[in-house]
Amino acid sequence: MTVDEKATPRKRRLAVWQETALLLGIALVLAIVIKTFFVQAYYIPSASMEPGLIKNDRILVQKVSYWFGGDPQRGDVIVFEDPGGWLTPEEEKSPTGVASWLSKIGLYPSGGHLVKRVIGTAGDVIKCCDDQGRIEVNGQPVDEDDFIAEHHGPCDGWFPGGGCEWQFGPVPDGKVFVMGDNRAHSWDSRFHTCPPDEDSCTESPFVDTDLVVGKVFSLVWPASRWTWISRPDAFDDVPSPD
Repeated sequence: MTVDEKATPRKRRLAVWQETALLLGIALVLAIVIKTFFVQAYYIPSASMEPGLIKNDRILVQKVSYWFGGDPQRGDVIVFEDPGGWLTPEEEKSPTGVASWLSKIGLYPSGGHLVKRVIGTAGDVIKCCDDQGRIEVNGQPVDEDDFIAEHHGPCDGWFPGGGCEWQFGPVPDGKVFVMGDNRAHSWDSRFHTCPPDEDSCTESPFVDTDLVVGKVFSLVWPASRWTWISRPDAFDDVPSPD
């Protein structure tokens, strides 16, 4: 052994448990960063988005689309926080026990949020319905047959039991109008409006874009139904608001 070899101390390796703890710590930090800024997992709490998304489906939501002034667009499926009184008891349920802790760091789907489709954005007027039961946005009928649930009530474009004549809008700046794809079983923007004779009512059918967590881009579980989720072309012909 040379003098140089004697003088050079050997690097001490970490014990196996220390390496494991370090790797787990790094994974934990990465999970928190990814959840906070990029992608988060959620589950579908009800039947309101059938047939595309059914109860207990696991979905991924990406947040970057709405950064730097980007806003939800017509047709986007979004996850948003409760504007106040929108969650049903079924939708209010959140993970419990270990699952609750894992959801906080992004390793388990979160609950307590709403999942709906954007129908109208700032300035839009949404009306129901034309003679084919289609909703109209800025006077343009929208063919939603590719994604809404089939319904045999008096009008396919809205909830059953009261005819088909209603109108909302113009949608205020910084707000969106949302509906579930399962129109007969979705407690969405249509249900949150003040009766004309109630001066003290504070309900609003519009969702503040600040409450939007992000856009759903993938159904990941069950694996047999895995698919990408993109904005449909049904709204492409809708004109800009006046």
